[in-house]
Amino acid sequence: MQILLDIILPVFLVIGFGYVAVWRGVFPLSGVDGLMKFTQGFAIPCLLFQAIAKIDIQASFHPGLLFSFYSGAAACFALGMFGARILLKRDWEDCVAIGFCCLFSNSVLLGLPISERAFGPDALTGNYAIIALHSPFCYGLGITVMEVTRNRGESVAVMARAVGRAMFRNALVLAILAGFAVNLLGVSLPKVMDDALSLVVRAALPAALFSLGGVLLQYKPEGDKLAIAMVCIIGLCIHPALVWGMGSALSVPPDFFQSGVLTAAMAPGVNAYIFANMYGRARRVAASSVLIATGASVFTVWLWLMALG
Repeated sequence: MQILLDIILPVFLVIGFGYVAVWRGVFPLSGVDGLMKFTQGFAIPCLLFQAIAKIDIQASFHPGLLFSFYSGAAACFALGMFGARILLKRDWEDCVAIGFCCLFSNSVLLGLPISERAFGPDALTGNYAIIALHSPFCYGLGITVMEVTRNRGESVAVMARAVGRAMFRNALVLAILAGFAVNLLGVSLPKVMDDALSLVVRAALPAALFSLGGVLLQYKPEGDKLAIAMVCIIGLCIHPALVWGMGSALSVPPDFFQSGVLTAAMAPGVNAYIFANMYGRARRVAASSVLIATGASVFTVWLWLMALG
């Protein structure tokens, strides 16, 4: 119970403040849109750029951690996609969007603050290693499969251009690439620039959690109950279980192991809805899954934290 009170509830209370503030009209919906654009387009990219620019790449990118997390994510993508096709008889394009909901854990808005509260700021190295590849991997996989599905019969060049355009319009991907460039080239950021980035970064997670609460108010949990239940089970239970099993088999060090399992246990992020909305497919499933899984993760994350000790 102490884990729930000390680690998980403070994060979800901030989300709840945003939800209630918009629900009661204290904070305008237009303000939530602006705050979300600030966090997704500026503050969180600054956080990722600064973290990756300073991270020890050789020590941080543990092969066992990355293999266990991303092979588990890819397996959940396939499980969600084929489950939607075989069990729910959905169109292939819908199946890809539903699979993406099972693939994309909320590694930043939920994963970072909960991991920091659980294990301390010095234990986030594994989180940042996962986050560095998260958007490129997930969007790369989802967009590639969707474009192949939609453009059956088109040339490889046409599909590659579609994937490239979608990837390199993403602010998170661009910030991650810029951070890698600064890190690998050994560039030292001027102190005044680093201090300015730090000011923006300190606002990133609280503002993002508050705006996430406001965004969730717009999602209505309606219809498609079996699809939503499938997404929640795969995302909240199967993905972390796969990471646990493979991480144990590969003897992933404890700090990295905790980061991998806990990040995998996060609910689908808002990006799941963004992806579905981008293609106009399974939007109701994506929106409802984000809302319901985020609420359910209060309890499932608690259980995973207790299992991790």
